[in-house]
Amino acid sequence: MFSQQVIVVWLACLLMSVFSRAAFEEDRHDNVTELRDTFATRVADDSFTNPIIYEDLADLDVFRVDDAWYYSASTMHHSPGAPILRSYDLVNWEYIGHSVPSLEWSSEYDLAGDERAYVKGIWASTMRYRQTDGKWYWIGCIEFGKTYVYTALEVTGPWILAATLDTCFYDAGLLIDEDGTMYVAYGNTQISVAQLSSDGLSIVKTQRIYSSPGNIGTLEGSRMYKYDGNYYILVTRPATSEYVLKASSPFGSYSIKALAQSVPPPVPGGGNPHQGGLVDTPDGNWYYMAFEDAYPGGRFPVLAPITWASDGFPVLQTSSGGWGTSYPLPTAKHELPSLFGEDLFDNLRPAWEWNHNPDSSKFNVSEGLILSTATVTDDLYAARNTLTHRIHGPISTSTIVMDVSNMADGDRAGLSLFRDHSAWIGVTNDGNTLTVAMTSDITMDTSWRTTSKGTTVASAEIPNGIIHLRCTANISPGSGRTGTFSYSLDGENFTTLGRPLTLNTDWHYFLGYRWGIFNYATKSLGGSVKVTSFTQTVSPK
Repeated sequence: MFSQQVIVVWLACLLMSVFSRAAFEEDRHDNVTELRDTFATRVADDSFTNPIIYEDLADLDVFRVDDAWYYSASTMHHSPGAPILRSYDLVNWEYIGHSVPSLEWSSEYDLAGDERAYVKGIWASTMRYRQTDGKWYWIGCIEFGKTYVYTALEVTGPWILAATLDTCFYDAGLLIDEDGTMYVAYGNTQISVAQLSSDGLSIVKTQRIYSSPGNIGTLEGSRMYKYDGNYYILVTRPATSEYVLKASSPFGSYSIKALAQSVPPPVPGGGNPHQGGLVDTPDGNWYYMAFEDAYPGGRFPVLAPITWASDGFPVLQTSSGGWGTSYPLPTAKHELPSLFGEDLFDNLRPAWEWNHNPDSSKFNVSEGLILSTATVTDDLYAARNTLTHRIHGPISTSTIVMDVSNMADGDRAGLSLFRDHSAWIGVTNDGNTLTVAMTSDITMDTSWRTTSKGTTVASAEIPNGIIHLRCTANISPGSGRTGTFSYSLDGENFTTLGRPLTLNTDWHYFLGYRWGIFNYATKSLGGSVKVTSFTQTVSPK
């Protein structure tokens, strides 16, 4: 028989063993959970999701310089033009400047009188860095007439107009060969290649290198490359397919092969990815970046890896027959500041662009954006100094905080959903009575003339001082998407005003919806507003 003391000790040891086992199991569970979460995080950190930028950045030209990638896009009538974005992993991007500081080609880009330049201006253009002279080059044809060459010693500028060519390099694609020779591929259906002078500012030679046959049809959107001793020109058949021309010399003869034909898109509801470019990584991997037509938001960039076939043509890596929703990261993730959030207007950041050239004497940015009225009009589309910002999808909310105490009689100021079918929420001053109003159904026709200046749907009288104006927009691709408007006098309690705007999905305007901050006079100039912040928040998909 065991003594009582031995039994007590034995029971104690048994209990300790049980508790230790339980503790072990708990630790094991925690460790497994931690490993699982770590693995999930690592998987997430090792992949990206399309679109890589959920913003309207069409006609992209993307290229690498050393360990950074650069991106140029179309901006039509917005100023400054041709935004420059930079990335260190091909997935996370930041706005760093513009290649075209002002649209100086004619007075219509100033919204002068009855003149306007909607949907004109910067279409598919091209940008590159040339190591032999340490210069950045941007080349683009304006209104099917002349081609303009802008250059800079630093990518962030200053950029200067260096040359005007009396030839339209339509949908230009610039290649700088190893010896510094510059070639430009361009054209619509009849594709040509031009060789530029040693300084890149004049034409030495131009030659038609390919005529699209009837079974292919329209080709445009040229992008030119050199790989493994061969020359390549990517061209798009709008708006479904991408083809590749290949030759052993810049001037041909070229053979052709499809890279992407009606590939199902990664963002449901959008069009087939097309009109893009090839780009490599420092370790020799290659990618094709295209855009997806995805109105009402615009055209969003999507990315997919490629391989090179034995015949020398690139091959798109699809997923289950479609463009992959996600792929492994091209390189180590390099986070950058968010493309959305709060802007206190201590300076005018490169993500902002004006609707046409601004009157620089009528705005100031320093501890807030001061917008003085620059135009006497009752038409939002004719008003100068509307400051625009791309909407980040799929659903986002933007809020501005605005001081209206210096508005003059007849002024209109606020926040708009800006496109060829627009609406706004803002403050109106009529006879020195202030109201917050929602105005809808402001429209243009396909000649970009105003067909409706809008109707005030709802309004409410407000006190003088600070007001918070807000809009939420769903720009995911498809019909029936809406934007709603609200306001607050304290920044916490918001009141919905008016009715939702059904967003227009027609493609002819090309650009997607933007946020627009405006202030215009209907009687006489002299009033102003101060916008102390702009905040954009993005909702989950």
